[in-house]
Amino acid sequence: MRQIIFFLFLFIGVAVSSHAQDSVVAVKPAAADTAFTKKDSVKPKPEHSPRKATIRSAIIPGWGQAYNKKYWKIPIVYGALGTAAGFFIYNRKEYTDARDAYRNMMDGDPSNNNLIKPRFQPVDPEAVRQYRIAVRQYVDYSVLAFIILWGLNVVDATVDGHLKAFEVNDNLSLHINPSYSPQTRQANVGLVLKLGK
Repeated sequence: MRQIIFFLFLFIGVAVSSHAQDSVVAVKPAAADTAFTKKDSVKPKPEHSPRKATIRSAIIPGWGQAYNKKYWKIPIVYGALGTAAGFFIYNRKEYTDARDAYRNMMDGDPSNNNLIKPRFQPVDPEAVRQYRIAVRQYVDYSVLAFIILWGLNVVDATVDGHLKAFEVNDNLSLHINPSYSPQTRQANVGLVLKLGK
């Protein structure tokens, strides 16, 4: 319980400090600027913060993608996490069924044979034990896949948040520049990266 409260305060503290660092300070206009009305003044657009996207995506999957305005990625995030969760639920049920069947087979009490699922009754107890071990590994793999997919969700939100400020325009270009050298009598191909004007 203490750990949950600690992590709750940790997330709240990170969110508050992130908001405080990213807030825009309002400047009171000088006396000479009073000719403009409130309608004419333009509020500065708050700067996009990759850190906010990261924190939001770590708390709730897809929230960082929504913050980055990449709404089309949210179904992909939930589809991937839902698939991993579905495999976990299925494998966990299979593991429980195999575990109970193996226990009832090995206890030596014939009255417990009616508790064994019909698909396990004609099977050898050693085969049920091997199946139980294999399904237990699948449970672990599905948990690992869920954690990895959650991490990829956070990485995607972070990278996309950083690329939000990356501007591509005509001043940035890459051209193939073929040339011929008369001294060596060879054709050359080069790449020219142009930055600026």
